[in-house]
Amino acid sequence: MARTIAAALTPLRAGGTELDLDAFDPYLIYLRDAGIEGVLLLGTTGEGILLSLSERKAAISNTVGGPLPVLAHCGAQTTADTVALAAHAAEAGVEAVAVIAPPYYQLDDDALLAHFVAAARACAPLPFYVYEFEKTSGYAIPVPVIERLRETEENLVGLKVSDAPFAQVEPYLLEGLDVYIGAESLIGDGLAAGAAGAVSGLAAACPEVVVEAVRSGDSTAAGALRAIFDRYPRQAAFKAAVRSRGVPMREDVRGPLRGLTDAERAELLASL
Repeated sequence: MARTIAAALTPLRAGGTELDLDAFDPYLIYLRDAGIEGVLLLGTTGEGILLSLSERKAAISNTVGGPLPVLAHCGAQTTADTVALAAHAAEAGVEAVAVIAPPYYQLDDDALLAHFVAAARACAPLPFYVYEFEKTSGYAIPVPVIERLRETEENLVGLKVSDAPFAQVEPYLLEGLDVYIGAESLIGDGLAAGAAGAVSGLAAACPEVVVEAVRSGDSTAAGALRAIFDRYPRQAAFKAAVRSRGVPMREDVRGPLRGLTDAERAELLASL
């Protein structure tokens, strides 16, 4: 049965300069009660790449054993930091580890493979996922790199693919690997093609919409709602929506991300 995972927000305070550890459990309970089956922690929606290594470790430790199973995103700019995070996540007891291609430098196949091998081995035998998101990392992970990776690393079990349109997703639907769709408008297409479920940023704010999309296989409403959020600074908009539902989530985001203006907030909440 297809699984719905939320690409969780990271609660922050003090203008986005500190983790708000007290807000994690109420927020995860909100997701769980709406039917979410797990969270991807510290991904794109969760501002993970903007947090320090110690903050990311603290967020993982604080969340494991809580209301929902944790898939920890451990991708970082350097291999050393990625390995340190993956090892910490495994020791903390997460369900699985995911790693995106390091941003900024466009690595060749051999460098990228070595990076993923190091990350997978740091958390082995814990399940390992490659996180493919060309728009965020700046380049696509070549399919041959994934095929070479699974020849040597037995804990590679799947991918999160956040690309669009669907033609960019299809090459990653490799037999024997669980693929989770990131773009909400493509959830239906992905499930029809054999995807294992969705890892959704929209589910971090409006979980019930994505749960229904995965259940029914019709992601039209989820795609339309995501398009509304994408008119605004995404992380702040998601946090505002969660806060409007009574969850103790501040709108604070980590710079250089910005918060909503008063006008944007009013417009967003009225449209929801």
